[in-house]
Amino acid sequence: MTTENNSAKFKVLIGILSALLIALAVYTVTLYNDSKNTVSGLEQQKADIEDELEDLIANYDEVIQDNELKDKDLLAARERIELLLDSVKDAEANVALIERYKAEIGRLKQERKVLFRKADSLIAANKQLSLERDSTNVVLNETIRVVDSVSEQNIAMAETIKKGSIVNAVDLRGEAVIVRSSGKIVDTRRSSRADKVRACFTLTPNDIAEKGDRLLYVQVINPKNNLLGKKATMEFEEGTLNYSEATKVFYENEELDVCILVDALEDDLIEGRYTINVFDGSRQIATTTMELK
Repeated sequence: MTTENNSAKFKVLIGILSALLIALAVYTVTLYNDSKNTVSGLEQQKADIEDELEDLIANYDEVIQDNELKDKDLLAARERIELLLDSVKDAEANVALIERYKAEIGRLKQERKVLFRKADSLIAANKQLSLERDSTNVVLNETIRVVDSVSEQNIAMAETIKKGSIVNAVDLRGEAVIVRSSGKIVDTRRSSRADKVRACFTLTPNDIAEKGDRLLYVQVINPKNNLLGKKATMEFEEGTLNYSEATKVFYENEELDVCILVDALEDDLIEGRYTINVFDGSRQIATTTMELK
């Protein structure tokens, strides 16, 4: 009888030990999988931090090189970012490290905002002077053409009617852009990095202008006088217009912001000055230039 009791107790003990071993195995596998997921997540965060730092360096490079700025604060900030990037690449990802680098990136972005605002003030002033000069030339050429064809009295009347009903474009700016695989668009001043050219402008409000659809055309002409984009043609009574891209907007007599992306072949994106013209139908309503390195 005693032998049977001992045998039963032994079997129960074996059952308990087996259950404990199974539970331990399940716990071990779960812990291993959680550890793998944690390491994978940290490595991805580390890669994201490296991408952000590389973008910051690219931003500084463009401002410094494209505008020939030798500001010591800009140079020092870029050098600090490069050192931090090297440190991130050499470090092994862990929670504390990731948090520290994220905080440092936030501080660097704030510093970039302050430094770039100081650099942009000079760049913006130069652009405004260029826009004003181009606008003055367009108005002057148009006035000379009208003076040659009609009397001074008719000039005054025609200009009054024309100015009362036309829609103008202001703040035209041309930018070369990089289109990332995610769809994100990033400005660049380097021809070798650009994918497309973007023209952005604002249609001015006019209560007596015709309301409805307007077909706008943009020309982008590179330093070799080659037209970028579709290189399409539109016939008007006034003549033929060769254009890079077109877009239809609905104008409701209010201010309207418009941006047009122009495709470009790699061979057409070269260093130098580009001319950008915007047309409302056959009428040119804005022009500007941009420089690519």
